[in-house]
Amino acid sequence: MKNKKILNQFIILFGIGIIAVLFGCSSNVKKEITISKVQGSPEYIDSSLEIKDITMDDDEMEFSFEIKNYDLGIQTLKDFDYDLANSAKGQHIHFIVNNGPYSAHYVDNFSKEFKEKSNVILAFLSRSYHESVKNKNAFVLTQVGNKKIDLNSEFLFYSRPKGIYKGTDTEKLLLDFYLVNTKISKNGNRVRATINDSEFIIDEWAPYYIEGLPKGEINIKLELIDSNGKLINTPFNPSERKVTLE
Repeated sequence: MKNKKILNQFIILFGIGIIAVLFGCSSNVKKEITISKVQGSPEYIDSSLEIKDITMDDDEMEFSFEIKNYDLGIQTLKDFDYDLANSAKGQHIHFIVNNGPYSAHYVDNFSKEFKEKSNVILAFLSRSYHESVKNKNAFVLTQVGNKKIDLNSEFLFYSRPKGIYKGTDTEKLLLDFYLVNTKISKNGNRVRATINDSEFIIDEWAPYYIEGLPKGEINIKLELIDSNGKLINTPFNPSERKVTLE
């Protein structure tokens, strides 16, 4: 009887040990980073963005935009569950200077300070969950200052992901970028996205989910490449960012 009791205790302890080992192994398994196309967003094919005026005031420039068929400051209506970081302030303008991190603006008139004397500016309409509107009239590309860059060049601008993500927002990140004066396809130009050590070749201009990311600092590099996989010699190419998942 005593031996049977000892045997039962041994079996229980052995089982607990096996579970602990399996749990420890599973927690140390490195997840695979994946990207997949986001589908279901309203297209806003008739929306447009134009600059009405740019005025200089001391060290600031004031930008005034005209927007048609698109409402700033409201939540984007959607027919799908996306689980992406969303702005409580609603739809907005992504304002990018020299391909740096964007600033979000929820009104059509605002001022900006510039560190550089010459700046290339991209502004485009953004959904409340930061996905860009990608029709031909939904953006403005311009420059201010003395140094001129050929705005007819092929451009790849980085948009998302950006900043610090917490809680459920870490499960899916939005990968989004903006193309100007170029197209991507299977047999033409493409975008190479390197996320930590994982490389993806993108041949469709679309938003993507990034999943399987570990917590901590994430390195992201976007490159506009030609059909042979070579980096295209154009301003602001490649783009590199760091984001943090907590």
